[in-house]
Amino acid sequence: MPITKSSLNLKKISLIRNPCEFPYFCGFFSIRSKTTLTQYESDAPIPDQIFKSAAQMGSYKSGDSTFYSLIENYANSCDFRTLFQVFDRMKRERRVFIEKNFIVVFRAYGKAHLPEKAIELFGRMVDEFQCRRTVRSFNSVLNVVIQEGLFYRALEFYDCVVGGKTSISPNVLSFNLIVKAMCKLGLVDRAIEVFREMPVQKCEPDVFTYCTLMDGLCKEDRIDEAVLLLDEMQIEGCFPSSVTFNVLINGLCKKGDMARVTKLVDNMFLKGCVPNEVTYNTIINGLCLKGKLDKAVSLLERMVASKCVPNDVTYGTLINGLVKQGRSVDGVRLLSSLEERGHHGNEYVYSALVSGLFKEGKSEEAMGLWKKMVEKGCQPNVVVYSALTDGLCREGKLDEAKEILCEMVNKGCTPNAFTYSSLIKGFFKMGNSQKAIQLWKEMAKNNCMPNEICYSVLINGLCEDGKLREALMLWAHMLGHGLRPDVVAYSSMIHGLCNAGSVELGLKLYNEMLCQESDSQPDVVTYNILLRALCKQNSISHAIDLLNSMLDQGCDPDLVTCNIFLSALSEKLNPPQDGREFLDELVVRLHKRQRIVGAAKIIEVMLQKFLPPKASTWERVIPELCKPKKVRAIIDRCWNSLFF
Repeated sequence: MPITKSSLNLKKISLIRNPCEFPYFCGFFSIRSKTTLTQYESDAPIPDQIFKSAAQMGSYKSGDSTFYSLIENYANSCDFRTLFQVFDRMKRERRVFIEKNFIVVFRAYGKAHLPEKAIELFGRMVDEFQCRRTVRSFNSVLNVVIQEGLFYRALEFYDCVVGGKTSISPNVLSFNLIVKAMCKLGLVDRAIEVFREMPVQKCEPDVFTYCTLMDGLCKEDRIDEAVLLLDEMQIEGCFPSSVTFNVLINGLCKKGDMARVTKLVDNMFLKGCVPNEVTYNTIINGLCLKGKLDKAVSLLERMVASKCVPNDVTYGTLINGLVKQGRSVDGVRLLSSLEERGHHGNEYVYSALVSGLFKEGKSEEAMGLWKKMVEKGCQPNVVVYSALTDGLCREGKLDEAKEILCEMVNKGCTPNAFTYSSLIKGFFKMGNSQKAIQLWKEMAKNNCMPNEICYSVLINGLCEDGKLREALMLWAHMLGHGLRPDVVAYSSMIHGLCNAGSVELGLKLYNEMLCQESDSQPDVVTYNILLRALCKQNSISHAIDLLNSMLDQGCDPDLVTCNIFLSALSEKLNPPQDGREFLDELVVRLHKRQRIVGAAKIIEVMLQKFLPPKASTWERVIPELCKPKKVRAIIDRCWNSLFF
């Protein structure tokens, strides 16, 4: 059976249970928008003088074109009330409505965020205004709905129009819009089905179709399929643009595959596509994510040499990358060189640098940068204030941090949960739990709603201070407000319970964690707390069972884990053991689970402790580290360094 336009009405998606009939599509287009038109209405009626005194005015002449001009003017100003007075007058005078009249109104509805009004008016075009609808008006409404993010609604609208009793056949733009909606909803396979049926409908995909589908595939982590589409589009005679390559480069950078990015950039040059700001920014971000900051800075220089102007995104990405690598001083130097070229850093760049300098113990440089920022007229926002407050708290300068908080409030900048969390953590760190609790109350008084991080900080502080009862009350309060504890909150609570000797309750919370979302799953810190508590109770066999569970959950032991067991084996057993057999067996278990990196780390600990692994253990691990894929990865990194 040949595929007709009605077979392409997205029936595969099954979004419409009953087929719709024109003219009003079973009430589909009669749905009224919940958004009021009041803000766009005008009380001024259309004065008859506009038409009666046309000769004297010289601006308007009585005729259809006059009405069309009025429609466009009122639509551009979103004055829908007066616009429909024009429509009513045109109907009374039996004027001819043209499709362009409605398209400008649809665009105005999009500007006013009234997609339902656009759908409703589209349904009235034929019967009420005797205006023939074409794919142009259909695409206009479809675009308005998609721009509002109503992707399922867009698919419903498409299905009703294309599958209804209309003469409208979708064109390339229609398909592009519907493919975009499907990709936004994660329905990539269905988008591919529509894409494959386009040629059957005598609509050849264009560069926008390919770009949209490639972007959808990349977002679903299907990079290889997206790259294959690049080859396919060229075979079909559709030449890729810079945007096409940027989509693929972005997907590969997020995956960390910089070697393939290199080849793609070469291909880009061969096809005559010049890298633009987006290309450079994307690759710089990819290099920063891989920790190749020097290469990223070199690429910035190449970007400038190519007459491509760096923007805030470029500098922000580079400086943020330097800060994450503990090179905040280099970030400050980069900012200075940018300012010499006439580019000024924004609040987010300054906040990243201030925070980074404090974390690196360079408080004087951080305060100097803060003063420099204020002198340059860059007004600090809540992000910068919070970074400064957090830094001062890390340095133990709580009084100065409190002064910054007061200054912040006086300047009309409202502190957020992060600002208060930093101060609360700082007071706990200094052993002043009363101040921390007082600040928590002050936070509530100032209508700043605590988030999961705030609760985690306070619970951790109370547990560290031995106030388990208060921590349990806060835990119940947190759950009562519908907030889900993260791994820090769980670990803090477990630590408090174990310190109080309630190891069983700690294990109960641990079992609860296993049923939670990924950000609440136990990490190596959680396991180490429980392992230490069990070993302290001489429950070494129970601790080994928990270690096996840790391995099963995909969590690798670290140096702390090894030290816990080495201490227990030497102090709790009779006769004492040096732990060599235990660690060697741990390496074997990790190897069996294909956790080669984890196994290599344990071997490193063994060598540091002068506990050499068995020859058989070496024989297991070394070949794995030298497998072809591992060697291939090293070669790819070499190729990568040659280009960048």
